[in-house]
Amino acid sequence: MKKIISFIFLFVFSNIIAQQRPKLVVGIVVDQMKMEYLYRFQSDFSDNGFKRLMNDGFTFYNMQYNYMPTYTAPGHTSIYTGTTPAMHGIVGNEWFSRKEGKEVYCTDDTSVQTLGDGTKEEGAMSPKNEQTTTITDELRLSTNFRGKVIGISMKDRASILPAGHFANWAFWYSKKGNFISSTFYGDKLPDWVNDFNAKKGYMDYINKGWNLLKPASTYDESLPDDNPYEGKLYKVDKPVFPYDLKAMYDKNDASILRAVPFGNNYLADFAKVAIEKESLGKDDITDFLAISFSSTDYVGHILGPRSMELQDTYLRLDLTIADLLNYLDKNIGKGNYLLFLTADHAGAENAQFLKANKYNVTNLDGKELTKNLEKFSTDTFGENLVLHYDSFNLFFDKTKIKTKNLDLTKVKRAFKDFLMTQDYVKRVYTEEEILANTGADYHLNCIAKGYDVTQNGDMIVLDKPGYIEYGPTGTSHGTTYSYDTNVPLLFYGWKIPKGESHDRKVITEIAPTLSQKLKITIPNGSESQVLTEILDN
Repeated sequence: MKKIISFIFLFVFSNIIAQQRPKLVVGIVVDQMKMEYLYRFQSDFSDNGFKRLMNDGFTFYNMQYNYMPTYTAPGHTSIYTGTTPAMHGIVGNEWFSRKEGKEVYCTDDTSVQTLGDGTKEEGAMSPKNEQTTTITDELRLSTNFRGKVIGISMKDRASILPAGHFANWAFWYSKKGNFISSTFYGDKLPDWVNDFNAKKGYMDYINKGWNLLKPASTYDESLPDDNPYEGKLYKVDKPVFPYDLKAMYDKNDASILRAVPFGNNYLADFAKVAIEKESLGKDDITDFLAISFSSTDYVGHILGPRSMELQDTYLRLDLTIADLLNYLDKNIGKGNYLLFLTADHAGAENAQFLKANKYNVTNLDGKELTKNLEKFSTDTFGENLVLHYDSFNLFFDKTKIKTKNLDLTKVKRAFKDFLMTQDYVKRVYTEEEILANTGADYHLNCIAKGYDVTQNGDMIVLDKPGYIEYGPTGTSHGTTYSYDTNVPLLFYGWKIPKGESHDRKVITEIAPTLSQKLKITIPNGSESQVLTEILDN
């Protein structure tokens, strides 16, 4: 009898300990997803994808990015580190390096090599530029490296940066249609990855082509097909359905899959194999799978937020998420996994679309902006003092300024006065103003949180709302405005209550909240503000 009681006690106690953490955390980032899409497309979603997460989980409707620039690499890094570019150092997808005199890419690392069938450049990547720890790093440390962490995406930066410094693996998609990695993670790809690549499953999607998922009448939340605000996907004659993906593939390469909704499907296929082959969630030591769906970003950039193509991409992603949830239920078990879904940034309306509807804004050509700055400099100082302009950052050639015995403060004042005469400019902030930020100016505060003094420009330009430094078709992002900063945040699964919040929250609260939920160390750069709404269970 005593033996039976002891056995029951040990069984119950072990189960209590096991429930202190979920078996698996799944972090989903949807690239360029506006919160507004969950409103606009909701009537066309299934009951088992986004709606399941919202109805049975907790929805934060007013989640905001609290810094500028709102780009992919800083977004993914901020979600997983719980801090902003000023602290974690990923200030853009790429940025101008004064030291090297050229732009550098966020995950470039020449000390590592490609693993798998990809080009030399595609695989020479690592998280070395990420200056703080991630929630995934802290999970690895807190489990004495027994909990597995894997990051996957069609984009290198979107798999590497969330997976952190101590990840078992990060995998991303190559132009040849393979998932690759780098020697930062190991000496060779796992056999299961080679087996997955060998099947060339991407061709199944390419051979099917892309037509509307539902009857055309369903897409009344979008503009008509072939509207003037759409770009041409891989130089097709017209941006209209159906798309012959095989013809695009024959003229290009397997990278075309990224720019159509089936890139998301293929990534989900890979995710399920990763869960199975790496035995994620199969014991009581928590594992973490970081998934980033990138096709939404490519479609948004090329075809814009009002295109039928974008709506179709989200309707298909809804089904992909539903299928993934069913897979997790079956293979990990309901109540054994914790899942969150958010976005790395949102996106602007097409400026020409707004202009056609009587909003006095337009798109801006970055090259023309640079030419205007250079002309002003030559006219005013007799020489071009502009070293570089990109992504709202203006760098001065300080060597020339010193050689000409010019006062840098006066040069900045002259450029600031000039820029403030331009129709598209709302504010201009100098390095000194940014570093002296008190928090009273909302936009300056966002810029300061995204500013690394060793990597950003001498001045930051804030465009007026609605203006966009991009081409006349499609869309982009990057500003402090709500159309770029408001993203969804959905929590679902293990110990997540049903509910919703409309209070303003910031993206850097996700990582410390997960740390508290998992009872592990908070990432080292985080301000440690948390989402108490999901911590009570």
